[in-house]
Amino acid sequence: MKALTVGSATIDTIAVVESDRIERMSMLNADSSFLLLEEGRKTEAHDISTHCGGGAVNAAIAMARLGLDVATLVKLGQDARAETLLARLMQEGVSTRWALRDARLPTGSSVMVASHERNAAIFTFRGANTLLETGDLRDDAFAVDIVYISNLSNKSADCFQELVRRAKARGAMVAVNPGIRQLSARGMAFQQTLGTIDVLAMNRAEADVLVPPLVGKFGEGGPILALAPGEEPPALAVRGLSAGGFEMSLVAFFGALLSMGPKVVLLTDGSRGAYAGSKDEILFMPALETDVASTSGAGDAFAATFAAYKAIGASTAEALQAAAVNAASVVSHVDTQTGLLSRSAIADRVAALPHVHMRKWSCSGASVVGEKDERPLTAITS
Repeated sequence: MKALTVGSATIDTIAVVESDRIERMSMLNADSSFLLLEEGRKTEAHDISTHCGGGAVNAAIAMARLGLDVATLVKLGQDARAETLLARLMQEGVSTRWALRDARLPTGSSVMVASHERNAAIFTFRGANTLLETGDLRDDAFAVDIVYISNLSNKSADCFQELVRRAKARGAMVAVNPGIRQLSARGMAFQQTLGTIDVLAMNRAEADVLVPPLVGKFGEGGPILALAPGEEPPALAVRGLSAGGFEMSLVAFFGALLSMGPKVVLLTDGSRGAYAGSKDEILFMPALETDVASTSGAGDAFAATFAAYKAIGASTAEALQAAAVNAASVVSHVDTQTGLLSRSAIADRVAALPHVHMRKWSCSGASVVGEKDERPLTAITS
């Protein structure tokens, strides 16, 4: 099984600060919280370390550890950061044949500050990640089974439609994990490409951005997911999605996007779990309990694992469960890659789970019927 990942490559500097060393402020009427740094004062860190990261690199290493033959298409500078990234990719068995060097800007980098709930605040320098152009794309790069397109930075996002077109021309499965800027500033191009996307993955904040244009096409509100009396509902099943004064239920949101072409829509909600919607069903998988060192890279691990499992023939439920296991492993480490698991390791952890506490709603026309699925799932290992 051959894969190509496309998107960003960065060098990440991660500072872990103990909770009593830095203030945290949470908003009462929103889901936002802030880390407060005192100006002109040194703050003691528990640890500061440097790692390789970026959406395309994280996804490539995730898929390589799952047994896929992976190459990555990224834009790097002519600098030491690039050499570090290339060495890391080769160490993980990821082909760097399509990794490009560009002297116009340095390789991308970021600084992460993790404290309190370990949901890191990130300072990002996108650098060479913004320089991908359609002239950089080679048809041979897309002769694979799956093309995974992560967040594309700034003008590199102008290549999105061409990336999808070339992947489909080669018969590849296309999985996409776009960023907020791509969904907003280039929303029309994104919507025009939905018909050729197989797996669309996003987090709740990214999904909220799509609400206003979807409401314009499909209307506001929508049916809610049915729940048994006394059952504790998943957060988004009640809240739904909202932005710009518009609201959509989860059912309406999945229905709208799926009608525009994707086969599966994956929606992650951090520690509140994840959903996968298809024309036949909506599945909910709660996040697995783990000691969180940093949430950075969890989304990349979740989306890449889900896409890889779908590519190798797993059911949506199996892919969702494997993704939850791998993401839980990643957040137990401070960086984005140490916790990435092999397929056999995921199978072992799946077997150790007492039950699959997965919620399933079967879709039939306008109705959504729910049931709780606690059957053990057998992970695909070959």
